[in-house]
Amino acid sequence: MLSLSDADNLRVVLVATRNPLNLGAAARAMSNFGLFRLRVVNPCELAFREARSAVGAGHVLQQAEEYTTLAEAIADCELVVGTTTLRNRKRQSPLHPLEYGAMRIRKKLTSGRIGLLFGSEKVGLSNQDLSHCHWLMHIPTREKHPAMNLGQAVAVCLYEIARSRRLNPAAKKEQLASAVEAERITQILLESLKVSGYLDKAASDVTEAKIRRLIRRLHLQSQDAELLLGMLRQMLWKLRSSD
Repeated sequence: MLSLSDADNLRVVLVATRNPLNLGAAARAMSNFGLFRLRVVNPCELAFREARSAVGAGHVLQQAEEYTTLAEAIADCELVVGTTTLRNRKRQSPLHPLEYGAMRIRKKLTSGRIGLLFGSEKVGLSNQDLSHCHWLMHIPTREKHPAMNLGQAVAVCLYEIARSRRLNPAAKKEQLASAVEAERITQILLESLKVSGYLDKAASDVTEAKIRRLIRRLHLQSQDAELLLGMLRQMLWKLRSSD
């Protein structure tokens, strides 16, 4: 989940939403992930605050801010990201898949306000709306059926942002095995393979390099490298004692 300060920096902006039920569903998704900054631009149904689909999230609708122009709605945002399928329209801004875009948003939330834009159910964001965006983001849906329900699209995007912990500075970083540890494992594995007869005792440099690359591709964490090293040493000792 997002921290309180990060969550407060994210504004979900719904532009020209046609169905109040979709507004309610979007508010519910926001509440699910601890987000409360909802902004609406020219909603088609002015009674959206009474939407029954906002189960448990009536407070998000009641506190929603209304604007007549998108420029006003995003005036305090340092980064503006639009969601779109683009369909047959020409792309004028960088377009990123949801997973990557969510990671970028999560990282930026620690330092500034972000506006995440969703267009109307029928046509999405207009070209004029998209011109306000620094870059665009899309959900990787089936090509023949790309458009999602508005409430579902909001939920999917917010879930991806909330789970993007890899760029969270507070997340614990695992320490990878050092080059020295990886080389110790390589040498003991090579010796074990030779003693067992899997490799010839005069194995070539090419074979040794293949084993070394194999160990590096495992990207072992330091604690796992220590465990593996102990296992290989025991196996090598057993192989030698059985000769």
